[in-house]
Amino acid sequence: MKKTGLRFKNVLFAVIISTMVVGYAIPATAAEPIEQQGLVDKARVTFESLMTDKNQSWLNENLNQAKGLIIIPSLLKAGFVIGGSGGSGVLVVKDDKTKQWSQPAFYTLGSATFGLQIGAEAAEVIMMVRTQKAVDALFTSSFKLGGDTSIAVGPVGAGVKSNIVADILSFSRTKGAYAGVSLEGAVIKTKDKWNEAYYGKAVSPVDIIVKRSVSNPGSKALRTKVAEAVGDK
Repeated sequence: MKKTGLRFKNVLFAVIISTMVVGYAIPATAAEPIEQQGLVDKARVTFESLMTDKNQSWLNENLNQAKGLIIIPSLLKAGFVIGGSGGSGVLVVKDDKTKQWSQPAFYTLGSATFGLQIGAEAAEVIMMVRTQKAVDALFTSSFKLGGDTSIAVGPVGAGVKSNIVADILSFSRTKGAYAGVSLEGAVIKTKDKWNEAYYGKAVSPVDIIVKRSVSNPGSKALRTKVAEAVGDK
């Protein structure tokens, strides 16, 4: 009995040591960017939803004007700062030469108020970035919409015509309603920690969009849908 007990202890000890060795041999892996991928997926759903909305026909027909798109799945009345409004979204930019759409860069949009319709607590938003000046402004860590970089509410409705010349046009939908949400004076900021989490290292929007030095296969569905809608695929 004593020998049996001793053999059991030796075997148990060997198993524990082996487990520890294997544990040390396997390197720790970075946490999956679940939140970030979730936002990318929601951005795709929002884009598809608005592009098939008959009330957003102008956006659909003029999407080829876009140098970039900011897609915010949920712009909240409260959520950016106390008493303010805001939401998170992604920016994708088109390369004029290759016609390829970039990997997404993460941003927040915040304001004291967005003037959402009465009873509306959230809105889906697509911002069409139409000029290189506006694209360049988005490469800074923070900037305010309006002033040097103009923004206007995009035309809504079937058959509508417009000669708007703003740098950025915003299109939104709130609980089935289609009146635009004014984003004048809102502040856009980069989400550096989210960009780092999604790409596995610290990167700036320039690294992601201009240098294209990083990528994440999880963005393929979004980029493909945008390219198809614009007619680049």
